[in-house]
Amino acid sequence: MGRTSSVVKDRYNAKAYDEIKVRVPKGKKETIRAHADQNKESLNGFIQRAIDETINRDTNKGVDSCERP
Repeated sequence: MGRTSSVVKDRYNAKAYDEIKVRVPKGKKETIRAHADQNKESLNGFIQRAIDETINRDTNKGVDSCERP
C-alpha cells in the first residue's frame, strides 16, 4: 500500500469516525481481546457492542420487562 492510499484512508476515517482512546491497566487489553476472540468479534466490535448494550440497559433501567413494547 502506497503513501497516497494511507492518506486517503486517514482522511476518510477522520471524516467518518470519532475516535475515543481508552486506557486500561497493563494486561487487561489481552483479557478483553481474548473475550472478543471467544465471541468471534474484533476488539473494536466488542467494545462498541459493550457500550451499546450498557447504554440500552441504562436507558431501560427501572422499566418492567412487560411494559416494554
